[in-house]
Amino acid sequence: MLLLSHRIVRPLRTSCFTGLKYMGTASNEEVKCEKPLAGVRVLDLSRIVMGPFCTMTLGDLGAEVIKVERPVVGDETRRWGVPVTGGETSYFLSINRNKKSICIDFKSTEGRKVLLDLVSASDVLVENYVPGKLDALDLGYDKIQKTNPSLIYVSLTGYGPNGPYASRPGYDVIAASVGGLLHITGPENGEPCKIGVPMTDIAAGLYAHGAILAALFNRLKTGKGVKIDVNLLSTQVACLATAASAWLNAGEEAKRRGSSHDWIVPYEALEAKCGGRITIGAGSNAQFSSLCSLIGLNHLIDDPKYKTNVLRVANRDTLIGEIRSRFKEKTVEEWLKILDGAPFPYGPVNTIPQVFENPQVKHLGLVKSLNHPKVGNLRIVGPPVQYSNLSNEVHSTPPLLGEHTVDVLQNVLKYSRERVDSLFEMKAVS
Repeated sequence: MLLLSHRIVRPLRTSCFTGLKYMGTASNEEVKCEKPLAGVRVLDLSRIVMGPFCTMTLGDLGAEVIKVERPVVGDETRRWGVPVTGGETSYFLSINRNKKSICIDFKSTEGRKVLLDLVSASDVLVENYVPGKLDALDLGYDKIQKTNPSLIYVSLTGYGPNGPYASRPGYDVIAASVGGLLHITGPENGEPCKIGVPMTDIAAGLYAHGAILAALFNRLKTGKGVKIDVNLLSTQVACLATAASAWLNAGEEAKRRGSSHDWIVPYEALEAKCGGRITIGAGSNAQFSSLCSLIGLNHLIDDPKYKTNVLRVANRDTLIGEIRSRFKEKTVEEWLKILDGAPFPYGPVNTIPQVFENPQVKHLGLVKSLNHPKVGNLRIVGPPVQYSNLSNEVHSTPPLLGEHTVDVLQNVLKYSRERVDSLFEMKAVS
């Protein structure tokens, strides 16, 4: 049987990985465990959103995540977003739960030694520095790979490890611009619009999370580590999905259409009486007929201009004009009662406060409460995925800057108290 790496010779506690046989399967008894990634240690050198979102997702699944931050300043998002009680920020608190924070000065020789010791004691390393930055500090992949050959090394960048844009820093909205998302987002004939949350960052973090799980599984079979490259631009181009396919295969360029759909009609947010909006989607002929019947536009059902979705797309303006006018006759609340039980999808355009008052959101139990040492009662949106017999949960608050420096040095690296004190005196750690 192959373990996850040469490092994991320490007891794996409840790790599922101990029950898996090389190139084989495992019984229900072997696989069933409390935390699927228990026993996996992740060294998180990333900042901002893409990397922290990835490592938070791994932490939810039980991985031990050690977040390495710069002394004094820490992750940039500690200063972004709405200030919260105790000097924390909404931005940082949203994507850094289930982690330990240790401050290391990479520029010092002793600091680099500490980091390499952590590399030797870890299964996964995640970093999002501009290509070449860590190499200049003698902490690049070649050095790291020699230190721990079975390490899964994940490099997150804006544009990839090489190519004409490789040295450029990358932010979500820039990748969304270069990758075409902004061009197809926004009101028809209006300006390009940024999506309200950094979806390119989040998608890249999820791609990285999936790649790490694949690499961990591969290491069970081979015992070898791997370098994984994930970048924002590739993520964004891949996420163009149907828009990319339409252009590459049919020469059809997607356009900005507000909330409506290029190839399905009706499918958009409709203004109701008193200014609210409700979104409906009728992708099939049966759904279209049902919609027309429920809203009192039965004459549209047999109109030859609207018999198929292709015809409805071709005659979009006249069809949508009638439907929009009809929806303005009643409030959102009235339409929700009329559409209750409809066979097509529909829903109100909620404000953020309305989202958290939504009965289904409450039923799903997405919001978790934790006791934060500075904030007090901290509410966090927990993981959206549930397992029948595995844990995927919020179990610790986002860390204070350097909160776990001493803990990690003494209990993970087994440094003596004298050495820990010496590192603090040299300001290699803080």
